[in-house]
Amino acid sequence: MKKNKGMILAFMTPAVLMFTLVFLYPICRTVVMSLFRIEGITDPVSKWSFVGVDNFVKLWNTGLFRISMMNLLKIWLFGGLIVMSLALLFAVILTSGIRFKSFFRAMIYLPNVVSAVALATMWLQYVYNPRFGLLTGTFQKLHLAALADIQWLDNDHKFMALLFAYCFGMVGYHMLIFASGIERISPDYYEAATLDGADKKNQFRYITLPLLKGVFKTNITMWSVTSVGFFVWSQLFSTVTADTQTITPMVYLYMQIFGAGNSVTERNSGLGAAVGVMLSVCVVIVFWVCNRLLRDDDLEF
Repeated sequence: MKKNKGMILAFMTPAVLMFTLVFLYPICRTVVMSLFRIEGITDPVSKWSFVGVDNFVKLWNTGLFRISMMNLLKIWLFGGLIVMSLALLFAVILTSGIRFKSFFRAMIYLPNVVSAVALATMWLQYVYNPRFGLLTGTFQKLHLAALADIQWLDNDHKFMALLFAYCFGMVGYHMLIFASGIERISPDYYEAATLDGADKKNQFRYITLPLLKGVFKTNITMWSVTSVGFFVWSQLFSTVTADTQTITPMVYLYMQIFGAGNSVTERNSGLGAAVGVMLSVCVVIVFWVCNRLLRDDDLEF
C-alpha cells in the first residue's frame, strides 16, 4: 500500500504542479489584479493601487464596454442558434447512413483546419468584396441589382457579415460533437420505435433529442468559451480598434492593457483583468444554467 501511495504521489506531483502554475496561479492573480489599478501588466505589486470593486463599476458605467457586451450577447445567442441548428442538422444527415459520409464530414469540418486569419481574409477579399466578391458576382448574374449593390462591410451590414462568416467556420466543430453523441445511441431504440410505428420525425423528437442532452451541454459550454474569446475576427473586420459594430469584450480588454485605440486614454491592466473575470463568470453562469435545465441523470444508453 505504501508503495502504491508513493507511485501515486510520484505521478500526480508533476500534474498538480503544472495545473497550479499554468491554470490556478494565473486565475488567482487575475482576480486579485481586478481589484487594483495597474498601469502596466508587468508592474511590480508595489506599484498597484487598491480600488476594490471600482473597476467593475467603471466598466458598467462605460458605454463602449456595454456595447461590446451587447455584441458578445448577439454573437452568443444568434450565432449559437445558427451554429447549433446547422451542426445538429448535418450530424443527423451524416449519421443516417448516406454514402460518402467521410467525405462530407471532412468538407464540413475543413474550415476548422484553416486559421482564423486566413478564413476571415477569404471572406473579406473573395466573398464580401464589393467589386469582385462572390456575393456581388452571384447577384449580378441573377440580375438582382439591389442585392448586388449592398455594401456588406459598411456599418449597417458589417456585424451580420462578421457573424455569418464566423458561424461558417464553427459549424463543423460542433457537428462532430453532435455526430459522436448520435453514434453512441444504440440502434435498438430506433428498431423498437420503428416496430411500434414511430416515423423518423418522432424518433428524432423522442429518442435522439432526449439522449443528446449531455452533448447539448458540452456544445453550449464550448460555444460560450469560444464566444467570450472572440478577438481575431473583430480585428480583421474593422480597421478601427474601437469600432462599435465589431468590438467585443476581448478587444476592449486588449485596449485597456496595451492602450490601443483612440477611445482609451490610459492603460489600466486592472480594468482589463476585471473584464476577464466578468467573462469567466458569464461562462460559469451558462454552464450552471445548462446543468440545471439539461438534466440527463434519468437517461440511459
